[in-house]
Amino acid sequence: MFLLRRAPLRALPRLATIQCQRRNLGSVSAIDSVIFRTLFGTDEIRKVFDDKAYINRCVDAETALARAQSKCNVIPSHIGEIVTSKAIEVELDYDRLRRETEIVGYPIFPLVRQLSASCGEEAGRYVHWGATTQDIMDLASILQMKEGLDIVERTLRSVIKNLEDLSRKHRDTPMAGRTHLQHALPITFGHKCAIWLSGFQRHLERLEQLKPRALMVQFGGAAGSLASLGSGDDGIRVRKEMARDLGLTDPPITWHVARDGVAEITNYLALVGGTLGKLALDIIIMSSNELSEVSEPFVPHRGASSTMPQKRNPISSEVILAASKILRSNAGLVLDGMVSDFERASGPWHLEWVAVPESFVIAVGALNQADFALSGLVVNPKQMLDNLYSTRGLIVAEAVMMGLAPHVGRSKAHDVVYEACKESIENDTSLLEALQTRSEITDKISSEELSSLCDAKNYLGSCGLMVDEVLAASR
Repeated sequence: MFLLRRAPLRALPRLATIQCQRRNLGSVSAIDSVIFRTLFGTDEIRKVFDDKAYINRCVDAETALARAQSKCNVIPSHIGEIVTSKAIEVELDYDRLRRETEIVGYPIFPLVRQLSASCGEEAGRYVHWGATTQDIMDLASILQMKEGLDIVERTLRSVIKNLEDLSRKHRDTPMAGRTHLQHALPITFGHKCAIWLSGFQRHLERLEQLKPRALMVQFGGAAGSLASLGSGDDGIRVRKEMARDLGLTDPPITWHVARDGVAEITNYLALVGGTLGKLALDIIIMSSNELSEVSEPFVPHRGASSTMPQKRNPISSEVILAASKILRSNAGLVLDGMVSDFERASGPWHLEWVAVPESFVIAVGALNQADFALSGLVVNPKQMLDNLYSTRGLIVAEAVMMGLAPHVGRSKAHDVVYEACKESIENDTSLLEALQTRSEITDKISSEELSSLCDAKNYLGSCGLMVDEVLAASR
C-alpha cells in the first residue's frame, strides 16, 4: 500500500504549492491538511464528506422528496421527474450559496432558491414541498453516512483478512503473555492476533445490526408532525416512498430530536477506534528495541528520524493510537448532541456537523493504516522465544504450582513456589534450579516432570484451540 504512495509522498512539496494556490491555504485541520491528510484519512472517504458531496446529497434529498410526492399524488405526477432532471443539470453558484448560508445560518433555503429557479416556474414551485431545513440536512447526512459505512465495512473486512492470516500462521508461535507490562504466562502470537480479530468480527456484526436501525429517512416538516401535507396519511406515504427510493429505513415517527441513530453510528466508529487503538499500542510496545518482537512493514525512510539515522518508528500505529482518541472524543460530542430542547435543537445539532464527518475520515484513515501495518507486519518468532525464556522459567511458576497442588494443596503450593521464585530472582538462578533445592517439591514431583513443568512451551493451555474457534467464526 505505502509502496504505491511513495511517489506522491516524494512529490509533496510541489503538491503543497499547487493545492495552496487553490483552496487549502487556510486548512486548520489535520484531516484536510496538505501535509497530514494522507496520514489521517483517505481521498475516497474525504470525497464522501466534502462540501460538494454534502450539497449533492442535499440535492438528492430534494429530488427524492419530489419523486415520492409525485408518485403519491401529493404534487402533479410529472413534477418529480422534471425536478430530478433539472437538478442533475444545474450548475450551482457556490459563492452565492456560501454568502446566503452565512446570513440564514443553514444552506437549504439558499439551495432551494437556486434549485427552484433552475426547475422553471411550474416545477420550481413544488421544490421542497412540505419539508423543513432539517429534513433535507439530516437526509443528506444519512446518505453520506450510508456511503461512508460501505467504505468502513470494506476496509474492516480487509483488516479482518490480514488478522486471519496472522492468527493462522502464528497459531503455535510461543511468546510471553504480559500483564501490567510484566511476564504473566506463555501464550502464542496467533492467540494475541485472534483476540484482536475477535473484536473486529464483532464490529462487523454490529455494523450489520445498526444499519437498519440507524440509517433512517427523515421527513417530518416544521415541527415533525407532517402537518404541511394535511391531516391524512399523505406525509407518511411520502416518507415511506422516500425510504424505498433511497434504500433507507422508514421510521415510525420523525427523529428530528431523537439523535440516537447518529450517536450510534458515531459511537460505533469510536468502538472500532478503540479496538484499533489497543492493537496499535501492542504493536508500538512490541516494536521497542527491548522487545523487538514485531515491526511495521519496511518502506525506505518510513518512520525515519531527522537526527537519529537508526530510527524506524511505528508510524502507522502512532497515527492509529491518536485516531482512536479523536474518535472517542467525537463520540462524546454526539452523545451531548442527543440532549435537545423541544422539537428542534437550538445548538446541540450543530455538534454533529463537526463530529460526524471527522469521525468517518479519521476512522477510515485508521483502518487504512492498520490494513497496511498488518498486511506486511514483520514478526520475529526467535525474539519472541528468547523473550519468553528471558526470565529463566519464572513465567511458568503457575505451571509448577498447579503441578504441586494435587500433592500439598493449592495454597501451600503457591507459598512454596513463591519462595522458590524469590530465591531465583535474588540468586540469579533459573526457577528449575531453585525448585530442585526444595525437598517438599522434589519428594512429590520427579525431575523429569519438574523439567517439563518449567519449559514455557509446554504451558500454552488452549491458545491454539481458541485461535481455531475464532477462525471458524470468520468462516
